[in-house]
Amino acid sequence: MANKLHTAKALAALQKKLAKERDTEKCRISLCNGTACRPYGSNPVAETFKAEIEKRGLAGQVEFKITGCHGFCERGPIALIEPGNVFYQRIQVSDVPEILDNTIQKKAPIERLLFNQDAVAKAVARQSDIQFYTDQQRIVLGNNTRIDPTSIEDYIAIGGYSALSKALFELQPDAIIKMVKDSGLRGRGGGGFPTGTKWETCRKAQGDIKYVIVNADEGDPGAYANEGLLTGNPHSVLEGLVIGACAIGSHQGYIYVRNEYPLALKNITLAIDQAEKLGLIGKNILGSGFDFSVRVNRGGGAFVCGESTALMASLEGKTGEPRAKYIHTVERGLWDRPSCLNNVETWANIPLIINNGAEWFNKIGAPGNSGTKIFSLTGKVNNTGLVEVPMGIKLRDIIYDIGGGIRDGKKFKAVQTGGPSGGCLPENLLDSPVDFDSLLKAGSMMGSGGMIVMDEDNCMVDTARYFLTFLEEESCGKCVPCREGVKRMRQILTDITEGKGEMSDLDLLTELSAHLKDSALCALGSSAPNPVLTTIQYFRDEYEAHIKDKKCPAGVCKALIRFSIIDEKCPGCGRCVKTCPTQAITFMGKKKPVVLDQSKCIKCRTCYDVCRMGAVSIE
Repeated sequence: MANKLHTAKALAALQKKLAKERDTEKCRISLCNGTACRPYGSNPVAETFKAEIEKRGLAGQVEFKITGCHGFCERGPIALIEPGNVFYQRIQVSDVPEILDNTIQKKAPIERLLFNQDAVAKAVARQSDIQFYTDQQRIVLGNNTRIDPTSIEDYIAIGGYSALSKALFELQPDAIIKMVKDSGLRGRGGGGFPTGTKWETCRKAQGDIKYVIVNADEGDPGAYANEGLLTGNPHSVLEGLVIGACAIGSHQGYIYVRNEYPLALKNITLAIDQAEKLGLIGKNILGSGFDFSVRVNRGGGAFVCGESTALMASLEGKTGEPRAKYIHTVERGLWDRPSCLNNVETWANIPLIINNGAEWFNKIGAPGNSGTKIFSLTGKVNNTGLVEVPMGIKLRDIIYDIGGGIRDGKKFKAVQTGGPSGGCLPENLLDSPVDFDSLLKAGSMMGSGGMIVMDEDNCMVDTARYFLTFLEEESCGKCVPCREGVKRMRQILTDITEGKGEMSDLDLLTELSAHLKDSALCALGSSAPNPVLTTIQYFRDEYEAHIKDKKCPAGVCKALIRFSIIDEKCPGCGRCVKTCPTQAITFMGKKKPVVLDQSKCIKCRTCYDVCRMGAVSIE
């Protein structure tokens, strides 16, 4: 690592030197080692690359770089090879020698490792030709593929910390805030509050001691955008935080990270240590006279601590419970001092705005919703992973173009945005723009970026019950509306899925929802009705089928379904017999239909899933 930097000029010189060293004729292999690729074996693949490069004497010709998340998570381990923009997916240890021999030395692609985005068309060799990537606008995530997240030199080489230098020496605090306000950046944690306005209020708040906080307590099921950023490019978040501190007048920062994110914790802790050693954090940063220190705090896994006041209570060592909203945290937050809290993605956008200008940022996205948003695209969609899209893009474009459509040719049913408190939107809203205001109007919300796609096999009543169960368990219990209201709503939904529901339950759910929205202490309770209200609004026919007909159209709710064998379709192959966990199915001989004992059937659906002949029906 370079020596401590005492001036902006020294930083600029180091950046120029490192950039020149990167601009060589070397081939570069960037291997994704994000959280999603690791279970697929990216660690042993990385070790094999290192060993084989050394064995072949290619160290002078090939630069091997272990990076953060590339986004296309289900295709891991992923490698990007330059020059050529060659994209390899699902790499195994045994593939490494061939990659070095053929792709690196002979410049020949390996067909089986290329991504085939169309079963008929030829596999695509270049990442820039893969629709999953081409339809995104990766201004925040894009550098994940270019840098080693454990190397501050890598970050500086691509211009890192130049925005901080500009903020310290070329801009006054008010000018920084004005630039953020003019950019139109809104909080990416879900609330969508204008970031510049929050900063301005905090700067004007009375008090000599102020705090800036990174909210990395990402608790939504299926969401991992913050983890991907903090793991893959921690210095971008750190740089944004220091710039924010300079603008607000804060000298102490906190990064609150879920303890379930060990790699993010490791990388951000290392980033802080590296920045301190280079003089980019600490006393008299770059000779500017500005002091700033930051510490990492680990969250205990409480979903409610994603809420600002509950997070601050946790930072203070108290139980993570929210407080009344008439006290604004920008005026009285952490330890009753002015505090500015933004989420990981919001802070990571700040260096981009400072370097490129407010007008540049404002041209991306939609009016009133500028910039991009990162989503964790999961569920019944072909291409899952982290996607970054301009605000205002249509849901259909994300699901069908970037996501590649619904798996196994199934029919799309719904998409839930915004995590467990988000709404479930039907097919006729697929052309809705994805922005803060449009999603709220439809009954959902942006949230921290969860996007779960559901198909014809999902029961929307059971989906609402599932999310209410999660929210009931995660409620801190401090306020009665949330503690009792969410519990009662979950009980009603459970009754409906068990065939005990009545039509009056729908009115009661709607009434309880109104009370929760009006009187819950924090957003966990006030937004909890969203999955219930949207499923009642858009999928009322499923509720009526459960209540009136005592049937679950999707075949999910066990109390309302019955499996049976269609004799004329059953070839007696025995596949269902072998997989039945309770031996409820009896083999009667080849070419003879099997027999299902209803008294032993636990309705696990295994027989239905393994039957290739459509001989198992759900009634």
